[in-house]
Amino acid sequence: MRILFHCVYFPPEVGGLESHVYYLCRGLADRGHEVQVVTSRSRKGLPAHEVRDGIQVWRTWLPGRTPMGWITHALGSVPRTRKLARRADVIHAQAFQSVVPCRMARGRRRIPLVTTLHTSHFLKLASKKWARPGLGRLVRMADHTFAASKEIADVAMGLAEGVSVEALANGVDTGFFKPTDGGATEGAHGRRDGTGAGERQAEELLRLVAPRRLFHKNGVEYLIRAMPAILAQIPAELVLIGDGPEGPRLKALAAELGVLEHIGFLGSRPHSEMPSLLSSCHMAVFPSLMEATSVGALESMACQLPVAASDVGGLPEIVDETVGTLFPPEDPSALAEAVVRLAREGNLREKGQRARERVIERWSNDRLVDRHLQVYERLLARPLGEAT
Repeated sequence: MRILFHCVYFPPEVGGLESHVYYLCRGLADRGHEVQVVTSRSRKGLPAHEVRDGIQVWRTWLPGRTPMGWITHALGSVPRTRKLARRADVIHAQAFQSVVPCRMARGRRRIPLVTTLHTSHFLKLASKKWARPGLGRLVRMADHTFAASKEIADVAMGLAEGVSVEALANGVDTGFFKPTDGGATEGAHGRRDGTGAGERQAEELLRLVAPRRLFHKNGVEYLIRAMPAILAQIPAELVLIGDGPEGPRLKALAAELGVLEHIGFLGSRPHSEMPSLLSSCHMAVFPSLMEATSVGALESMACQLPVAASDVGGLPEIVDETVGTLFPPEDPSALAEAVVRLAREGNLREKGQRARERVIERWSNDRLVDRHLQVYERLLARPLGEAT
């Protein structure tokens, strides 16, 4: 099968959308399918074309990481997408920004068009009255629509009455994201750039990790605000993995609260380091304000970490008291209480083991690939002119 994807960002960019698309594409390529991806040249020095793990990657101009930049990229990517679509059996738009260029590239040909709706950007737009009619038209363009969480699926169906949207959580490569013993201490402590996570021996500390880009929607501010209450009850340190525009403000906030020495701001780290970094910690924390099905939470669970997470979006679909705990968003006191309670229960290892077992059972990348192939094959087998 020849499958053409369109996605505004792709590795080496880091994020949930990027991970989802990369692992799905790699899984399809590993099964012998021809996979092409049209994406953006989002960083200087990236080639216009390359082959990554059997995936043909084509990059076109991105003027900026803004809504106008996405629109310009979408329109500018149409010629390349149209050329590749001539040989495609299936076209798959990853996120709402990719639907229009995929629809334009398909033209009048009967190539199945599949869409996956991701991210809080979709939810934010859907909450605006002026944007709802346009988003509804985008949802109607696809022959099959996936959503990364039930919340996103419900919102999408509310935009396009009569259209069915399938909630399908993101997948994790559980062969790559797994517990590892190598470099655990160095991963958490070794590169602190002067803003380290304390000098006590690791055995005495509860080591928390938040693999979160430093954007407002990820709620890292509330985790930092919770640290004084956590530290007042148990010895702990926090490792933040990710960068973003809120970095300077969050470091200043940590200093103001007197907890900077207990927080390691590691910045963005290579994908290859993530299993070791996650495995070096005892608990993952996701203080999100908005969230689809968090790839970061699933990756943490696959590395055998219990997860404390905000009770928002798709997080309650993957986290419960058997593998972690939930707390209300934007509430540092509740966050601190949840983390301390989970730590004092004394069964972090058992919850982490159950977390990995659950990911393998429900959210492995193999399961994700299987479901996509089922949908692609059904669409290709339908009689000409049959409604979806």
